[in-house]
Amino acid sequence: MQLELTAVFRPGPQGYVAYVEELPGANTQGATLEEARENLREAVALVIEANRALAEEELAGAEVIREPLRLSA
Repeated sequence: MQLELTAVFRPGPQGYVAYVEELPGANTQGATLEEARENLREAVALVIEANRALAEEELAGAEVIREPLRLSA
């Protein structure tokens, strides 16, 4: 099982701009392509963490069912 997302890297005068097509808010930059890749991995983790915290705050005290969601490629 593995979720696969699409990373996009655009060269520019200061290096590379990077974002994930399927995850709004996951964007970053880096002086080199490798730095942009590393920064994008961190950005994805931070976006997921922030979204989880917002959802937990919004649902505090509500009756909900939470379960893992596994996606197959």
